[in-house]
Amino acid sequence: MSLSKIWVYAEATDGEVSSSTLELLTKARELADTVECVYAGDDADDLAETLGEYGCETVHQTGDLDGSLVGVPVAAAIAAACDDGDGPDAFLAATSYDGRDVAARLSVKTDRPVITNVVDLELDGDALVGTEPIFGGATEVKTKFSGEGPFIVLMRPKSIPAEPSGGAEADVEDLDVPDLGASGGAHVTERHAEESDGPKLDEAGVVVSGGRGLGEADKYEMVESLAKLLNGAAGASRAIVDAGWVPYSYQVGQTGKVVKPDVYIAAGISGATQHLVGMKGSKTIIAINKDPEAPIFGVADLGIVGDVHKVVPKLIEALESR
Repeated sequence: MSLSKIWVYAEATDGEVSSSTLELLTKARELADTVECVYAGDDADDLAETLGEYGCETVHQTGDLDGSLVGVPVAAAIAAACDDGDGPDAFLAATSYDGRDVAARLSVKTDRPVITNVVDLELDGDALVGTEPIFGGATEVKTKFSGEGPFIVLMRPKSIPAEPSGGAEADVEDLDVPDLGASGGAHVTERHAEESDGPKLDEAGVVVSGGRGLGEADKYEMVESLAKLLNGAAGASRAIVDAGWVPYSYQVGQTGKVVKPDVYIAAGISGATQHLVGMKGSKTIIAINKDPEAPIFGVADLGIVGDVHKVVPKLIEALESR
């Protein structure tokens, strides 16, 4: 069995399709006869080749939204298509800020539930079943939609490996946005982008994260130095984010970013379940902690029992001398 049609919410930054969108398309191809995308904007032609390569046949673009909050017009447009009989059987979005906004508003407009924090999807007959980790990832449960679609799903990034299908460039069609009324009154007047060097945390091949074991905020500098030498990204545990040492955008974990790099180095992180959820899918995990009983060693491929203030500077020194 397969669904007739799935729509994927496509997101892009500076003309580059997000990795989470490509992951969603990969999964959608397994579940539906036809896979299409919904895109907020009027430049979908720039993304059509990449989206088509991952299985999208048609991109439905909303056109210029003139600074509107994305969730309002996109959800309204999808709901209107569903009312006209042209909508999808299921709608997939990544657990991003805009993805969550669109899914929530679509749920209200269509009176359909949302399954959130999904890490896998499968079909049971003609119904969609989502797999979600609970209790900090200690176990997983399956939730099955009942009733009619559209089935609305928010998937956790890095849950599905993105794999191209070799498809042709996607067609681009305009998606009508109905009158938004008062809900369309809010507009974005200004945006601020956090400055960053090197790869993005959730896309880096190497991630070096620091935790409370660093002792004080000034010591986080050595985590950033090691990450830079490895051409990687710097991350952090929730403990030091809550302490104000680094911004929330650095946080790895259940309530932060989920990462799956080739190498993950945990420096001074004990390994609380909340943190493990965000990084245990890494190919190689290296833990540095002076406590030999720290939970982080339970998932580590290589463990260094030692003082992070001695081990990390030695690693930096060795890399700089190469």
